[in-house]
Amino acid sequence: MIDEPFIRNFGIMVIAAAGFALLARQLRIPTIVGYLLAGVFLGPLTQIVGDANAVAMISDLGIVLLLFLVGLELNVAKIRHLGAVALLAGLGQIVVTLILGLGCCLLLGFDLTTAIIVGTALTFSSTVVVVKVLTEKKELDSLHGRIGIGVLLVQDLVAILLLTVLNELEADAAFSLSNTLRNTTLAITGMILLLALSLAAARFLLLGLLTWASTYPGMLFIWSLCWCFILVQIAHWFHLSHEIGAFLAGLSLAQLPFNHELRRRVHPLMNFFIAIFFTSLGIHLDLALPLRDYLIALILSAFVLGGKLTVVMATTSRLQIDEKSAFYSAALLCQISEFSLIFASLAFAKGLLNESNLSIIGLTGLVTISLSAYIIQYKIPIYRATKRRRWLTAFGAREEKTAPAPNSFLQQHIILVGVNSMGQQIANQLTDLGERVLAIDTNPKRLANLPCQTLVGNAEDWALLEEANLPQAKLLVSALHIEDTNDLLAYRCRQLQVPCAIHAVDLEETNNLLEMDVTYLMIPKVDGIKLQNEKLKELDLLPS
Repeated sequence: MIDEPFIRNFGIMVIAAAGFALLARQLRIPTIVGYLLAGVFLGPLTQIVGDANAVAMISDLGIVLLLFLVGLELNVAKIRHLGAVALLAGLGQIVVTLILGLGCCLLLGFDLTTAIIVGTALTFSSTVVVVKVLTEKKELDSLHGRIGIGVLLVQDLVAILLLTVLNELEADAAFSLSNTLRNTTLAITGMILLLALSLAAARFLLLGLLTWASTYPGMLFIWSLCWCFILVQIAHWFHLSHEIGAFLAGLSLAQLPFNHELRRRVHPLMNFFIAIFFTSLGIHLDLALPLRDYLIALILSAFVLGGKLTVVMATTSRLQIDEKSAFYSAALLCQISEFSLIFASLAFAKGLLNESNLSIIGLTGLVTISLSAYIIQYKIPIYRATKRRRWLTAFGAREEKTAPAPNSFLQQHIILVGVNSMGQQIANQLTDLGERVLAIDTNPKRLANLPCQTLVGNAEDWALLEEANLPQAKLLVSALHIEDTNDLLAYRCRQLQVPCAIHAVDLEETNNLLEMDVTYLMIPKVDGIKLQNEKLKELDLLPS
């Protein structure tokens, strides 16, 4: 039975997160900053949040599910054609930032062990922040969005490896050469085995199981969480941390064809555990610090904001990325990561950091996450100002030019939503006519034998329609029998001025569809009668 302090503290954290999220909305500051402030507000109220074990339990559960959801956002297929850029930019940024960060920390008076831990924590950028902002701004499929996600994927894999190594270290032998080499070898071996196992199981076992589960509402969601906790348990058998298992579970599922539907179903859960994670992090921040620690946190924040922008801009510019995309990619990564905070917390638990240093990293996260959100929001005027002053020419980036579309097939194409019997006939006939057809359905089995390109997911999800490149489509056809979804598709087509043909399920709904300027209404009964009359006329059974 769950004890009373757990329920009480969990409820207080949710209430505080909701209240500060509303306040953040009113003040036009990032919601994540509101969650951190909620935790900072609750932290000193020890008479309210007094059970450290209950708060730690909530935080640990939040971390597991948050990293599962982070992994679920990293679809390698989207960045495959940018693989070399993502790998070189990601590794180059990690190495340069780590060296500069280490030097900065040593100059600030940290000892070598602390400098290595803090410098490493400054290296990584936040997948949660970047994905959330790109989703809100509908820029996930932009060139700079795909470069940013690619760099984050490399960063996250390195972060998971470092977490694995750190998990094996002890404070009294933290940087002993023999122990470090032994634990690094064990960590790499365990990581390779677990990654191979997760990807193989997802491809050959879970694909069929989740394909079956996707036909039942809610089943896909439960089975995806089941896989998360199975891999968490396997990670323990491999002597790896539960964070590694959760992240790799999400990463393996992200490569399956119905990753859009998975993300849509778990998105509310992601928002919830973002709130829980950052609120619990704020609770652990100690703001009763001397002025020197505040100054150190501000210096480190300036290094993260300015240093990462410079390093990523310089790295991507050398990889033949145009000036504008290089700057936008760099602007995405000017903060520290949830992995940075988890890494610092684990180092604190191992006795490698003291409480003051942990709070400095937490304050650096608070400042950089807050300010980077504004940098991303106002990246266009910032870019124009820097371009006007010719500051970006020092990086040697080539002049801005229009980036090629990620998939040239998805231009002037026909999007078919719903592969029932009518949808199958439409797909076959349009393909026979030489049209480019993209068929969308929530059931992968219905898409299996179609002669056209397919996409698994729910057409109500704007991110899916964005990947289908609806703005560049020549026509959208919906064969669905779901009135609400058809209305939404008609509305979005009108917004984008894309012609659409919608299946009118109920004749009473035709007025609504006509008001939304539907190009053609497919009414099977009426169309059937018309076809029947034409056949009868051909047989001279009806007057012409």
